[in-house]
Amino acid sequence: MKLSARSPLLAVVLCLLAPFSFADPGTTADPGGGSQKEKVLHLPMRSAGPGSLDPILGSTVYDTRSCNYVYETLLQYKYLKRPYELEPLLLEAMPTTEDGLTWNFELKKGVLFHDDECFPGGVGRELVTDDVFYSWRRIVDPAYELKSWWLLKELIEGLDEYKEEQGKRVEAGGAFDYSAPIAGFKKVDDHRFQIVLREPVYRFMWILPMAKLSIVPREAVEKYGTGFSRHPVGTGPFLMKEDDWVTNQSMVFTKNPKYHPDFYPTEWMPEDEELGLHEAAGKRLPFVDRVEVTFFVQENPMWLEFQAGKLDYTQVPAENYLEAFHKRSQRLKKEFAEKGVVSHAVPLLDFIFRAFNMEDPLVGGFEPKQRALRQAIAMATDLYEFNSSFYNGINVIYDGMIPPGMDGYPEDGKGPITWAEADLERARELMVEAGYPNGEGLPVIDYYTSLSGNIPEQAELFKRQLAQIGVQLNLRLQNFAQLIEAVDKKKATMFSFSWSSDYPDAENNLALFYGPNEAPGSNHFNYKRAEYDRLYEQILPMVPSPERTKLLEKMRDMVMADTPYIGSMARTRFYVINPWLKNYKPDETFYNWVKYMDLDESARDL
Repeated sequence: MKLSARSPLLAVVLCLLAPFSFADPGTTADPGGGSQKEKVLHLPMRSAGPGSLDPILGSTVYDTRSCNYVYETLLQYKYLKRPYELEPLLLEAMPTTEDGLTWNFELKKGVLFHDDECFPGGVGRELVTDDVFYSWRRIVDPAYELKSWWLLKELIEGLDEYKEEQGKRVEAGGAFDYSAPIAGFKKVDDHRFQIVLREPVYRFMWILPMAKLSIVPREAVEKYGTGFSRHPVGTGPFLMKEDDWVTNQSMVFTKNPKYHPDFYPTEWMPEDEELGLHEAAGKRLPFVDRVEVTFFVQENPMWLEFQAGKLDYTQVPAENYLEAFHKRSQRLKKEFAEKGVVSHAVPLLDFIFRAFNMEDPLVGGFEPKQRALRQAIAMATDLYEFNSSFYNGINVIYDGMIPPGMDGYPEDGKGPITWAEADLERARELMVEAGYPNGEGLPVIDYYTSLSGNIPEQAELFKRQLAQIGVQLNLRLQNFAQLIEAVDKKKATMFSFSWSSDYPDAENNLALFYGPNEAPGSNHFNYKRAEYDRLYEQILPMVPSPERTKLLEKMRDMVMADTPYIGSMARTRFYVINPWLKNYKPDETFYNWVKYMDLDESARDL
């Protein structure tokens, strides 16, 4: 899953940052006997950085992005193809199956883990079948808080039983047994294996590119313990040393000199040719020697760094949107285009919400009065004012949790149950039904949200909107890691962030309300309704069809009626790219695109 606190900017003083020095990127050896300039990418991250580089502990988009530098999965998305398609990464070919239950896999030979002290002589060994089984077993080890268990729950034959057995073993004071057999893990040899599912599940292929299913070496996990989250050892195109991660400031990744053969794609879309995205076809990856990532909690400095040529690309902060684009046409302004800057608009599989903890005694529960309180708060929330004030009116406002572009999205964004339009008169009536006329007797509600960007200003607007019906909020502004921790531990009464879908199917978003996925899993709302859970389990093996669509819509509207959240909005992210950055096609469904990037230093002088 990918959580995000992405937001527009707050103006801050640029000198408070500690940006990298870009004056001399250094040199690297030239096979011809001389030397050449190192290729160094300078990229932004709109946050205080990741919380963990352990793939199964990370829960934010920033964790996922960072893990993709150093770790790899069995499959990946085709970089340039749309609609999305999958292809092998650590596999020789796509997995095969005859019955949808038993899947056959074959690993590439000669894929090496990074050189690291955890291995004999400090030399990385070859990736083998046991590494896949070990990495996926970690997901059910209670030592890792079961944060990623929702992905594999009730999916693989014998895995749930293994989880229960090992959980009891650990509770009794024993050690988690990574060697105990699992019926659905079948080793053929060091490079071939089978995964046996409990039943055919449509999403199985879509979860294989997710960072949580990255392959890690047991030696590194055992040597570094809790320090493994800051000492990544993978098979990916880049390496990172612990000293290269400066908390709240920056990260540096260097090229993996032993990276296995991986090549720039030979498939692309017709529109990619105009941008030259096809020109590197078939060339060996990665192209650059080093990647320097700067964290920007506030966005104005990021925007200024891009304009000064110190960042290769940037997402355009909402408050700077009209500096770069014409509002009506959404076309890049002349002064940017004349410098060779290229723009991309990326519609996001986005679910922006304000949520209730359904286990909280004040705002949770399914009794009529409890539901009426949540609906009153939803009816007092003016999403159109948020869109106009903070997103230049560009966001798509829609009913439900299924974003635009997916099956189950309501026509024109309007479902049969809607809270999108503020209605204060109806909201006040609902407050009476809830037993709190004009807010009388209602305690102050703690509202947890991010302190980055202009989220504090958004929180103040939300507070003012709810005050109109007598609901008082206590704003609890947190950095994003603290926010997620509070939500995972069910401490947040109300909270807000956004969800970016892990894969392009509505089941991923509907999983957010599946009872067994409760926090610290993906069901941050702790929404539990037996009828909904039965429907969710029913759609898991179904392929896209009109029958499946009807079930998706039924589940969508069921949640809307219970109102465990207020929403929804989906963003289009606007990127601007300086002319020297090559091969970049922005995307926020997957994040391994840095290995495809290249630099043309001669373009800096144009």
